[in-house]
Amino acid sequence: MTSAQTDPLWQPDEERIATAAVTRFQSWAAEHHGAPAAGGYPALHRWSVDELEAFWQAVVEWFDIRFSTPPERVLGDRSMPGADWFPGATLNYAEHALRAAAERPHDTALLHVDETHEPAPTTWAELRRQVGSLAAELRALGVRPGDRVSGYLPNVPQSVVALLATAAVGGVWTSCAPDFGARSVLDRFQQVEPVVLFTVDGYRYGGKEHDRRDTVAELRAELPTLRAVVHIPLLGTPAPEGTLAWDDLVAADVEPVYEQVPFSHPLWVLYSSGTTGLPKAIVQSQGGILVEHVKQLGLHCDLGPEDVFFWYTSTGWMMWNFLVSGLLTGTTVVLYDGSPGYPDTGAQWRVAERTRATLYGTSAAYVMACAKADVHPGRDFDLSAVKCVATTGSPLPPDGFRWLHDEVRENLWIASVSGGTDVCSCFAGAVPTLPVHIGELQAAGLGTDLQAWDPSGKPVIGEVGELVVTNPMPSMPIHFWNDPDGSRYRDSYFEMFPGVWRHGDWITITDHGSVVIHGRSDSTLNRQGVRMGSADIYEAVERLPEIRESLVIGLEEPDGGYWMPLFVHLVEGAALDDELIARIKRTIRSELSPRHVPDEIIEVPGVPHTLTGKRIEVPVKRLLQGTPLAKAVNAGSVDDLGLLHFYETLAANRRG
Repeated sequence: MTSAQTDPLWQPDEERIATAAVTRFQSWAAEHHGAPAAGGYPALHRWSVDELEAFWQAVVEWFDIRFSTPPERVLGDRSMPGADWFPGATLNYAEHALRAAAERPHDTALLHVDETHEPAPTTWAELRRQVGSLAAELRALGVRPGDRVSGYLPNVPQSVVALLATAAVGGVWTSCAPDFGARSVLDRFQQVEPVVLFTVDGYRYGGKEHDRRDTVAELRAELPTLRAVVHIPLLGTPAPEGTLAWDDLVAADVEPVYEQVPFSHPLWVLYSSGTTGLPKAIVQSQGGILVEHVKQLGLHCDLGPEDVFFWYTSTGWMMWNFLVSGLLTGTTVVLYDGSPGYPDTGAQWRVAERTRATLYGTSAAYVMACAKADVHPGRDFDLSAVKCVATTGSPLPPDGFRWLHDEVRENLWIASVSGGTDVCSCFAGAVPTLPVHIGELQAAGLGTDLQAWDPSGKPVIGEVGELVVTNPMPSMPIHFWNDPDGSRYRDSYFEMFPGVWRHGDWITITDHGSVVIHGRSDSTLNRQGVRMGSADIYEAVERLPEIRESLVIGLEEPDGGYWMPLFVHLVEGAALDDELIARIKRTIRSELSPRHVPDEIIEVPGVPHTLTGKRIEVPVKRLLQGTPLAKAVNAGSVDDLGLLHFYETLAANRRG
């Protein structure tokens, strides 16, 4: 892939380049920290990875990160895993997230939007007051630094207040969206043993009310470590016996007290499911998230106090945590709680219009759905405030770039970004000073030594390789919960190339520094950016008496779609009729979530395994992508090679 192949779809003008925060940062870093004054973003990026400590020191000074105890140095140990960032430093994430309240108390911090699409503002002063009140109540309940606080909550202001209050007291936040079934939530929360649970009585989605009180009762019964349960009556029901009322906890007018914690003190736990076992409970630090997010939001997304930041997400996805961090740059954050397509497919564009969003983020799948539904955002909505449309969750296909350019605005910065729950940030994506090429992410992120490696560990340009990061990022996990020797953490990212982060994506780095994402190089399911584990689905499906065994595969398709078939091997005498198909889907929806429901359920003669008995997922995925059988699998490692012919034939039939 060469720059001569295509002209840019979009090119920033001189004024945009000159006024971008990353341009001003480069000039300042050149004066104070030895960054290159010339050469633009490519030169700045090279310096940021070659001089890692100087770069991150520049970031904390530029964004005025306030250490209550100064660090001894920037990086005490740079080995991966185990990098020791800003040793000796103390600070508080919530204190930085609420800083704008001092200078701009009456400006809008949060805009809450439900399916009526009418924005409801919360000022910085009111947000700080509620956080102060709730933090004091959490301390009164005995919550101490390191205690876990959990939320079974939708994307509403109360969720942000609960996260910030937890961080203010040094607690560790963790959340799941209320469309998750009890088993999914317990598989996550039981690992971390929360002492407080924030819950709603239900939520509204697609024009309907969804009562979750029975699920909440089950969570309370199965989480013995809880000292308190807080009831948020989104549907207007009274607080159940033994719970605390939200309004009582946020009623006081109290200045927040911010616990000063070590840089590496845990901030939150995110979850990423694999192919076996319980979801990985990923722990990220207060300081690591703080500095990574100000870099990402302030420099790459070019967000500041005049901006409005809207990303369609839920509290069960890392993008929600990333969205909340928009507060760190003094930006107004839009919290949309509702269906992405209600009352019609254009719903998200209407929210962008009503909130005057300057950066609007969504999924690639939503963009393609709008294209297929004949939505015309630029014609039908006032999107004059939107400077950037960003997409993630899956690669934005070339047609998606063209559609945004044609249907929103020609002079539109389109930022396809890619990262992961594992770092709660982006490896590559938005750069306001670089051109946009169709089908490509603009560049690797600052401080991120992103490379594509062949199987021998050699970097390649213009060829498909494994996505690796060869130096530490501050937001990399400090550890996994309940992984005392670190073995699960090492196995997840460092098994293939010891000491180098291997993420599990196929990428190409072009000769002009842009990045093309080709999808997962492992078998993790990734539907609209929500990583799901096949193990969760197997556990639910194989409880049904008709199912002997199952296999689920997720395929990124060339048109930007995602096909997730579930293959089932039935017990003798069972039939895959409409009734069984409906029961399988109902089981998955209720025990896991609607996102886990497969696109198609297909009966197979058997599920292939390795010789050690592990289901073969990656080779089947490769077969379905059209890879010849001889290249898709090592024949000597399979228990029954003949079973793979079924999937090979299916792939040929799908290609037609």
